[in-house]
Formats: sequence, C-alpha cells, structure tokens
Amino acid sequence: AATNALLPAVLLRGSEKYPDLRAITEKLDDLYGASVGASVRRVGDYQTTGLYCGFMDDRFALPGDRVLAPMLDFLGELLLDSPLEKGGFRADFVESEKKNLIATIESELNDKRAYFMSRLLRILCREDTFGIPRLGSRQQVAAIPAKGLYDHYRRILQESPVELFYVGAAAPEQVATLVKPVFADLSCRAMTLPAQTAVRDGGGKDFSEEMDVNQGKLCMGFVTPVTIRDEEFVAMQIMNMVFGGGVTGKLFMVIREQMSLCYAIGSAYHGTKGILTVSAGIDSSQEQTVRHQVLEQLRVCCEGRITDEEMTSAKKALISSLRTI
Repeated sequence: AATNALLPAVLLRGSEKYPDLRAITEKLDDLYGASVGASVRRVGDYQTTGLYCGFMDDRFALPGDRVLAPMLDFLGELLLDSPLEKGGFRADFVESEKKNLIATIESELNDKRAYFMSRLLRILCREDTFGIPRLGSRQQVAAIPAKGLYDHYRRILQESPVELFYVGAAAPEQVATLVKPVFADLSCRAMTLPAQTAVRDGGGKDFSEEMDVNQGKLCMGFVTPVTIRDEEFVAMQIMNMVFGGGVTGKLFMVIREQMSLCYAIGSAYHGTKGILTVSAGIDSSQEQTVRHQVLEQLRVCCEGRITDEEMTSAKKALISSLRTI
C-alpha cells in the first residue's frame, strides 16, 4: 500500500522533458491553467494508483489552440519518462516525497473522526486486506528505496490492468486516436484480477484510546451479508440511508435531534466488503447510552419499522448522490 501511494507523487516530480516542478508548473500554465495530481484509492480488495488531470475543453481555447492533445502528451511524459539514476528513480525525488507522504499519514491524527474510523476498519478487518491503510504506515514509507520503487513501477506497467477515463466534450473516437500513440510503447501483459471477496470477519472487539480532546468519538462497525455483487445491494444502500446515511436518517433524527445525545452522527456502507459503519461525536460520559441507541435504531430498521416518509427521503437522497457522480 505504501509503495503504491508513494509512486504517483514521485512521478509528478518531473520527466526528462520537464525535469522539475518549475517546468511542470510552466507547462500547466501554458495549458490554460490545467492541473495534475496523484490518485490513490482503495476499492475493496484492490488498490488503484495513478494520475488525474483537469483541463479546459478545446471549445473554449483561443482559435488554433488545443488543450486535449498536448495534455495527453504531457500526461504520457509524466507516466512513462521519469528521470532515472543508478537504475532507479532519482533519490532526491523519492526522499522528498517520502517525507511528504509521512506527513500526510501523521496529519490524519488531526482529523479525529477520520483517524478513529481508520482505526475501526483496521481492527474490524484485521484478517482482511481491507484493513490495510490506504497510504500504508509511516514505517513502511520510510523503508522504501528508490530502486525498489522503480522496480515496483515497472511491474505495475507490465502486469497491472491500465484504465484511462475521460470526461469531456470530445468524441470517444477522437480521444482514442489521441491516446494510442501516447501509450503505444507500453507493453502490458495485464494479469486477470481475482474476484472481489466478502470481508474476512476478524470477530467482534472493543477498543478505546484516550486523548486530550473536547469531544469523544464513537465508531462502530457491522459486517453484513450483502455486498455490491448481490441483488440486495440497492436495498442495502437504501437501508443505510434510512438508518443514518443522511440528516433524515434515524440516527440523526432520533439520537441527535430528539435525544440530544451527540454532536454529530451518521452511518456509511462499504459495499465492496458489505461493511456498515457508524461514527458519532459524543460526550464521553454518554458512550454507553449512545451505543445502546445505535443498536436500538438498527433493530428498528431490521424489524421494518420504517415510515413512508423515511423511505421517500432515503430514496431521494440516494438518487441525488448518484446524479452528482
């Protein structure tokens, strides 16, 4: 995980044609203020790593100017033509980005809600790859050598499925024509990815951590039998919205609004693994009461005590979130 997280940041440090951040910035300015960044995501059993870019559509460029074609050429430069030394990436690039990544990992502690949700998933999924932090650990990042990172990069290019997504006004055929020569030298023998699997349940466990904070955080996790691969997936999404996926959910309306037991509360459903989580900001003295009420509202949902208004609100919220994608 740490190696995959570090890789795109190092690729963004420069190429043979654009050898430093200044050259990259000047090129992006020439492309009407385009942007490029690292993308590291966790999707169930898989981790994806790569680059994303944002740029103006050709329709709005000055007469005779193009943005899409030179942007793809520039992306290809960053992905495939990094400056090398001693058979690996430049050591100064790697060491600098290792420091940045470690700082990002350590900064998670400043967002207590995100920190404890990450801790919950690591404990709940301790027997499953889903429990591995998306960015890896500080120790893992610190141990990555420049040559080892380059070897990993070469394996990705040779073995991993490569996907390119474009959202814009250009016709798919035009984009395909522009992309093919950029990646023509990429000889990829992509392996077939294994099918996604349901979470390997590590069993229930209570964990607490003391910190000097004004507001306590309560996170709870539940393993369900429904994943994105099941026919009941959509029903499970609606159930999550009714339970606590929005401000009209039972958790918010009952525990926060009616009972005033927490500062904030909500649920999330991780469909690739079938995991339902709850996160709340609470007065620590109310922990047991809030835990009991979370379980009570879950029981109410399981018994089907859901009003027509709650169902309608949940469906509208889910549809609205899908339309924003």
